[in-house]
Amino acid sequence: AEAANLPPLTEAQKNKLRHLSVVTLAAKIKVTALALLRTFFHWDGLELVNSMFPQCIPYSVLLEQLQLKNVRQLEDLVIEAVYADVLRGSLDQRNQRLEVDYSIGRDIRREELSTITRTLQEWCQGCEVVLSGIEEQVSRANQHKEQQLALKQQIESEVANLKKTIKVTTAAAAAATSQDPEQHLTELREPAPGTNQRQASKKTSKAKGLRGSAKIWSKSN
Repeated sequence: AEAANLPPLTEAQKNKLRHLSVVTLAAKIKVTALALLRTFFHWDGLELVNSMFPQCIPYSVLLEQLQLKNVRQLEDLVIEAVYADVLRGSLDQRNQRLEVDYSIGRDIRREELSTITRTLQEWCQGCEVVLSGIEEQVSRANQHKEQQLALKQQIESEVANLKKTIKVTTAAAAAATSQDPEQHLTELREPAPGTNQRQASKKTSKAKGLRGSAKIWSKSN
């Protein structure tokens, strides 16, 4: 009754509606396959659905839903939809079916809201898991940084204490000999002034003794 009050559709308008009908059929097949995976296998994901359950629509269903008379009209309609970027797929003439790889989206229906809500909730949960993992890694990195900083401060403190100990020990030794600490360190590093002369005189005396012995031995011969 309502159709009688509407103006007649042109052939282009009818084809556009048929294109959208093909998109609707493809979406129904995807939703059904996704529901089966969730119910029986507890799997999820559109990529898994596309790989395990390709969106195949039999020619018989398309002919009935689109109100077409023969397969030639159906294939021409599908080719037009592909060129219009409404869907992407292939015609399986041997098995008499349309395999849909991609199709545009349709307006959201009320009965689809629960599925969309559940999908978004699952996505949010996945994001929370990833965020929790990142925060844990950041916490570990900060803890490692604090440990390295504490170790560095400990080493610097030990080095400073060691320097103080050496300085105090040197000052105490210098005070015991009533000398300046720096002068005391210099004397510890360098030999006494007469040491080299005594060593040189000892070497000279030893050499003279050897020469005298040599002369006595030669005279006896």
